[in-house]
Amino acid sequence: MNDHLYTRYWEDFEVGARYPTLSRTISVEDHLAFCRLVGYEVPLFLDEDYARTTPYGGRICPSHLIMSFSTAMTGHLFAGSVLGLLALEGARFLAPVRPGDTIRTEVEVVAKKPTSDPGRGIVTFRDHVYNQRDEEVFRNDKIAMIRRRPAAAA
Repeated sequence: MNDHLYTRYWEDFEVGARYPTLSRTISVEDHLAFCRLVGYEVPLFLDEDYARTTPYGGRICPSHLIMSFSTAMTGHLFAGSVLGLLALEGARFLAPVRPGDTIRTEVEVVAKKPTSDPGRGIVTFRDHVYNQRDEEVFRNDKIAMIRRRPAAAA
């Protein structure tokens, strides 16, 4: 991987900026593999006949699948500069996502501040996840420690 193609440093993020991601269709195979991986045995996720009897009218994807796929979509923004995730705040699942839906994430920079270490800073990103109908289905703030631009590259 060429880090320079995938890296934005702390200085590169401006409050109010928004960064779109590519979209991803959640296949039935993705859905079932995720449920198996984490051990979900919830009829709402796995049993279409049962799920039809719920207010959702059919199977929905686990909330953590949506959050995981969304987070993976945003990695290109700071692949070579992220030092760690410090917190997740205000996660809201706003509408169900079903196998077969296509999601995309828009990352909004909502805050940033320097730290006492001149080599890093903190950025708060708000992930807005939309389905194929442009309905916001998930929102989450991620507070991350981001590397500052190396002095030689400034």
